[in-house]
Amino acid sequence: VQLVESGGGLVQPGGSLTLSCVASGFTFSSYIMRWYRQVPGKERELVASISKGGGSPNYADSVKGRFTVSRDNAKNTVYLQMNSLKPEDTAVYYCNAAIYGVHYWGKGTLVTVSS
Repeated sequence: VQLVESGGGLVQPGGSLTLSCVASGFTFSSYIMRWYRQVPGKERELVASISKGGGSPNYADSVKGRFTVSRDNAKNTVYLQMNSLKPEDTAVYYCNAAIYGVHYWGKGTLVTVSS
């Protein structure tokens, strides 16, 4: 199983970024996919999840209305569109898949929101 995130970077408050996570090594379309984020010294936080077929997205209250999770099962890719970014969104963002109870993680992509 391999998860590779990309798309992070430096953005000004109010700006937008789209993160991507390309998955391999498992049947991508059979599993819920999740995005987490982590700030140094804090616990990893669940940001968004999306069902196998792409429906039923769920979001943390802190990002609801600003972030949108989507997936393309033909490309084995899950996305996180982030709008109206705030400094408190600064974190390393991780893609996650839970397969037979085992959690797999990518290496993460850093998002920094700062003027």
